Amino acid sequence: MNFIRALHTYYGVIIFTLLFIVLFPFLLVPILFPSQYRLTGIINRWWAKLLFIFIFVPFEVEERTPLDRKRNYIFCPNHFSYLDIPTMGLNPVNTIFVGKSSMEKVPLFGFMYRRLHITVDRESFRSRGNTMIASMKAIDEGKSLVIYPEGGMVTQDVPQMVSFKDGAFRAAIEKQIAIVPVTILNNWKVLPDQLPMRLHWGMVKVILHEPIDTTGMTLNDVNQLKAKTFQVIDSELKQQNS
Repeated sequence: MNFIRALHTYYGVIIFTLLFIVLFPFLLVPILFPSQYRLTGIINRWWAKLLFIFIFVPFEVEERTPLDRKRNYIFCPNHFSYLDIPTMGLNPVNTIFVGKSSMEKVPLFGFMYRRLHITVDRESFRSRGNTMIASMKAIDEGKSLVIYPEGGMVTQDVPQMVSFKDGAFRAAIEKQIAIVPVTILNNWKVLPDQLPMRLHWGMVKVILHEPIDTTGMTLNDVNQLKAKTFQVIDSELKQQNS
C-alpha cells in the first residue's frame, strides 16, 4: 500500500508540473497584459480541475449562497494541506492568492506566482506591511483574494484551526468588501502535512459559505469579524469530523 501511495504521489507531482508547463503560455497573457487579470482565475480553475481528474481524486465545490461573479471578495479558507492551494483554484469566482514568498524560488513557477499573485514573508514586518498595501491595491483593481487567515499550515492539532491573523479582515473592512468563509474538508486526510508526503484516497470538497458583509464596519470590528469567520469554518469542520 505504501508503494502504491508513493507512486500515486510522484505521479501527481508530474501531472501538476506538466499541466503548469502546458498552461504557462496562457498565463503569460495576464502577466503581459495586467488588465486581463480575470484570466488568472479561469486558467487556475482549469489547472485545478484537470489536476484532480488526471490524478483520480474526486472533487466537489459547494456554494451555500450563490456568489456574484462580478463582485470582489476576500476568501478565507482553513489550511491543513498543500492540496488546499489547487483546491482553491476550483473557486468559481476568479481570484488571486496571497501566499508565502518562498514560492518565488521555484523555477518558472515562482516567476508566474510573483507576477500574478501577492507574496508575503510572514517573518518580516516590512513584508507584511507591503503585502497589505498590495492587497488593498488589488481590491481597488477589482480583484478577489484568497488569504489563508491562519498564516499558513501551522496547527499541530488538525482539524483544529489556530487563531486567525488580522490582515484579511483589516483589508475587507478598509475596502468594505465581504469576507467569504471557506471550509476545506478532507484535504488533511487526502494529503497529510507529514513526511514522507503521500496521497491517500478521498474526496476533495470545498464549501463556500455565505459572505459576511462588512458594510459600516470599522477597524474596531476586526476581532468580531475574525471570530465570526472562524466560527463558521470551525462549526463545519466539527460537524463533518464528529
